[in-house]
Amino acid sequence: MEQRKSFSRSTSSSGLRPRRESSNSSRSSSSSRPRTGGASSGTSRSYSSSRQKTDATSAPRAFSSRPPLGRTFNASRGGSSRGSGKRGPRKGQHIDISRFINKTVITEEAVVFTPEHLFKDFIIDERLKANILTKGYNEPTPIQDRVIPHILHGHDLVGIANTGTGKTAAFLIPLINKVLANPKEKVIVMAPTRELAQQIEMELKGFVKGFKIFSVCCVGGAAIGRQISDLRYQHNFIIGTPGRIKDLIERKCINLADFKSVVLDEADRMLDMGFIHDMRYMLALMPKERHTLFFSATLSPEIGALIKDFLKEPVMVSVKTQDTSKNVEQDVVKIKSGEDKLEVLHDLLIQPEFKKVLIFGRTKHGVEKLAVALGKKGFKAQSIHGDKNQGQRQRALDTFKKGMAQILVATDVAARGLDIAGVSHVINFDIPETYDDYVHRIGRTGRAGQKGKALTFI
Repeated sequence: MEQRKSFSRSTSSSGLRPRRESSNSSRSSSSSRPRTGGASSGTSRSYSSSRQKTDATSAPRAFSSRPPLGRTFNASRGGSSRGSGKRGPRKGQHIDISRFINKTVITEEAVVFTPEHLFKDFIIDERLKANILTKGYNEPTPIQDRVIPHILHGHDLVGIANTGTGKTAAFLIPLINKVLANPKEKVIVMAPTRELAQQIEMELKGFVKGFKIFSVCCVGGAAIGRQISDLRYQHNFIIGTPGRIKDLIERKCINLADFKSVVLDEADRMLDMGFIHDMRYMLALMPKERHTLFFSATLSPEIGALIKDFLKEPVMVSVKTQDTSKNVEQDVVKIKSGEDKLEVLHDLLIQPEFKKVLIFGRTKHGVEKLAVALGKKGFKAQSIHGDKNQGQRQRALDTFKKGMAQILVATDVAARGLDIAGVSHVINFDIPETYDDYVHRIGRTGRAGQKGKALTFI
């Protein structure tokens, strides 16, 4: 195993300027490119649905401090649970459901962040500056302000930041500048899910418009033959998921010895999904003298071990963001004995305030079954989960984003990293495996200073 010296320099920020990131997908190509010769490459009232009786004899819904875990979709509660695959979320952590209730949405004064730099101040290619301004970026977000100078200087870096902070641009901008300075430079970016990889590539395409900089998106759920073909052409960036990238390495379609810069985005989630051995395998194949960037929402012992083994004197940058729960009104919906869980959901969704709803289920089977059931009840519902291929998932996302579907039903893994504007409600139809998963779910609403609502069925 490659051992590299570990030393950290620390810098932090508490500024709040979340920025949305793009979410479309496709192979990046701003102009025709030449083909290469080979493949080198307290007490609280709980939420009541509209079907609840209002007479004096009707018992109100209430919440319990110890619900059963693991209930998946069935029209009358219960039912069998199918697994979500070997890389699914970790299991067994009990959650106190009182943590699902927060009815007072705190309105805080916005923390005014004053960046140390402007984009025009960064020592980067003038063409890149022009594209940055064209995309509407004027002042950097806190993570961009702190991270970009270090990456431009070639430092290894660990960035602790959540989604929605502008971290994708934080690493793409200086890496694009590196490629502009040396067209033979190659960069590999790993992300936990295909949707996040596609979002990163879409962001890249906006920054490199008009440049002869090309990328290949290598993710599961898409035809590997097309990706193998794309890798035969000139490319500077490979963006993908660890499993598919490893597959292509083993097929000798990617040669990591050619890549001197690597980004691991949402490294904590990749560990949760079981990619630790793949990550170590690929990092060990890269040149010892390389530029390594880690981004993570948390800093676990496992992440710490990777940093120690594979990063050289990394700069540590931590950007704290506003607690998502302060923007999200949270409550529970208790399903009484004998009640039909699907009917309770139906009676919520017909209310006018439920305009754009993201519903979470725990299994691929349960998510698909629920989406079909809602469709039969007249709702425009789409679903995303691991059994759908890339094209199906992208079409479902686009339909939901454009407002042509009221409801998107998703698994935790499939929804990782999604940035969808205007989600009015998040509904946890199945209780999440862990509280971290819960926080991630409800973080899909109440974004960019907006208020949102989250309901959890118990």
